[in-house]
Amino acid sequence: MSNLIEPRTLKGFRDYPPELMLPREHLLEQARKVYRSYGFSPIDTPAMEYAEILLGKGGEESDRIVYRFKDHGDRDVALRFDLTVPFARFAAQHIGQLGTPFKRYAMGPVWRGENTSAGRYREFVQCDFDTIGTTSNAADIETSLVIFDLMRALGFENFTIRVNNRLVLNGLLEQLGLSNQAVPLLRALDKLAKIGREGVIAEMMDGAENHAGVTREQAEAVLRLAETTGSNVDILNQIDADFGKNPQTAEGIARLRELLAVTARAGVPEKNLVLDLAICRGLDYYTGTIYETFLDDLPKIGSVCSGGRYDNLAGLYTKQALPGVGASLGLDRLLAAMETLALLPKTSTAAPVFVVQFSQARLGDYQRIARMLRGAGIGVEVFPEATKLGKQFSYAEKRGFRFAIVAGDDEFQAGIVKVKDLAARQEISVAEADLVATLQAHLKPA
Repeated sequence: MSNLIEPRTLKGFRDYPPELMLPREHLLEQARKVYRSYGFSPIDTPAMEYAEILLGKGGEESDRIVYRFKDHGDRDVALRFDLTVPFARFAAQHIGQLGTPFKRYAMGPVWRGENTSAGRYREFVQCDFDTIGTTSNAADIETSLVIFDLMRALGFENFTIRVNNRLVLNGLLEQLGLSNQAVPLLRALDKLAKIGREGVIAEMMDGAENHAGVTREQAEAVLRLAETTGSNVDILNQIDADFGKNPQTAEGIARLRELLAVTARAGVPEKNLVLDLAICRGLDYYTGTIYETFLDDLPKIGSVCSGGRYDNLAGLYTKQALPGVGASLGLDRLLAAMETLALLPKTSTAAPVFVVQFSQARLGDYQRIARMLRGAGIGVEVFPEATKLGKQFSYAEKRGFRFAIVAGDDEFQAGIVKVKDLAARQEISVAEADLVATLQAHLKPA
């Protein structure tokens, strides 16, 4: 009887081999650069928190997906389901030393015990940035600009940042006499892309506990407002004419007008930043501007960068007012989208240059050349065995090296090495003294 344990992963979790981890780390590096360029500083918080810190912050649906358990000290603990709630706790705990406004970014795994789908896992990495300690609309506007620059830095041109404001939505519901049902109505509306119009109406009409239980006419009225179409200006003018006398709606419209005007002035094309009244975000803690970002070439995968303003979240932990706004890049969903769109480079090595071990007696020379290249910032791998060249080249091509360096006794005596472009299958001879410059010229980004 075998004692071997079957190697397998849990449903909703996945392994990341080199060909996925390399672009994943690249995305993290690019996100870090963009966040830092706006003055956001890095922080981190524990993966595990007291359950009371996390529960009841995002709504009942959020609570149901939290991984919660008793640890060895019999404490009631849970794994974080996002990075925003732990940040609110962090800010309440440390804001005296940090001062306001405080701008932070954080990158790390979060866990949600929810149904899996394309690009949606139970463990995934979020890359958050937030500004806390100000209600200024300038912070909301900057959040839009960060998302735009982030998507461009990650290599995307065809994307749409869809924006809305919870104040507009709450004012519209108030005008319809549905303020008391705002939370379940917005939760249902947030599922429009997933379950469709009739599915949303059915959920809004559901009279079960924690559901809105409205009439079909009321549900359709909410959907009609959410489905308002036209240019950004047209939509704002229409809701201003119909509902602008409501104080909440009026403030939301004013903040959206300024956001759209400033981002346009800053150079963001209207095709990339669109007002969408159906965007409402499912988490209960949002109070103002909200954002969801979709890839135009793969909209069905869902939002890859989402967030919004949350003015009351930290109030659960401190009496000091700590309003905040921010967004989160869904790294693994974006990576899954890039897989589907065939945008990932076909490589499983972090080093672009491969050194063939032609002769074991020359290992010292191979390592000397490798260290010379590494000193110039070029990644190099030396094959560990002086085996058949065919085997070494097969290894190099399989892992996606760009160049191979080949040199034997004759080449070393002549002071040259052969550089082979593995994709083009072309080979040139280069003087050792010119090797660094030659490779740097070929490896320089286009």
